[in-house]
Amino acid sequence: MTVVPKKALGQHFLVDENILGVIGRMSELDPDDVVLEVGPGLGVLTRYLADRVRLVHSIEIDHSLEPALRDALGDRSNVQLVWADAVRVDVNTLTPVPTKLVANLPYNIATPLVVETLEHAATLERWCVMVQREVADRFFASPRTKAYGAVSVLVQLSARKIGFHPVPPTVFRPRPRVDSALVAFERSPIAAITDVRPVVEAAFAHRRKTLANSLAITGLAARSRAEEALSSIGRTVTARAEELEPEDFVRLAELVR
Repeated sequence: MTVVPKKALGQHFLVDENILGVIGRMSELDPDDVVLEVGPGLGVLTRYLADRVRLVHSIEIDHSLEPALRDALGDRSNVQLVWADAVRVDVNTLTPVPTKLVANLPYNIATPLVVETLEHAATLERWCVMVQREVADRFFASPRTKAYGAVSVLVQLSARKIGFHPVPPTVFRPRPRVDSALVAFERSPIAAITDVRPVVEAAFAHRRKTLANSLAITGLAARSRAEEALSSIGRTVTARAEELEPEDFVRLAELVR
């Protein structure tokens, strides 16, 4: 059965099963696990997960993959296929609720999906996701680096990194033009990102401007109030968003509300 990947959906199917052992180790799969998978593609990872955990909720938006996916799964009965846009699915409505997210994420939804599940899927305790290398680098980038941005702050306020593994283009079909990486992290919340997210996203909305100006432009806080808040947390009024540590944004959000 020939399946043509859809570029518009960011599809790069996992075809090399040699990477599965790495995924299994980084995910610390347990027979009692309920796993959320997004973008099963041809079912290579889905099949591997199903043979090792209690249940897999596998979300796929592309109905044309159904014959190939069901063929790959065979008679495995512990996979629940959900045909939907993963970004719009309320993970909390899945039964039983998943505790781990293990997936080769479609490139075009990787960042929003990770942030949304960190914010709203409280039962998820561990993530092991395959994403573009530059996206993986952003998740845990340090302040004052080019990769550091809003997603870095939100992820680091919610989780800590526990694993990283570079992945070459050869494990996918079609081969992407960029490198990928497996990144694993577990929930370790410093703050509720729902309260901080508006300030973080506004702060990085205009990276070349001062943080106070960026908050003022987006209408989140008057520049004078933002400058006063920055002074209160020991930062200069001319500081830019990339200079602040993730924890600084928690206090800043409290002061500009």
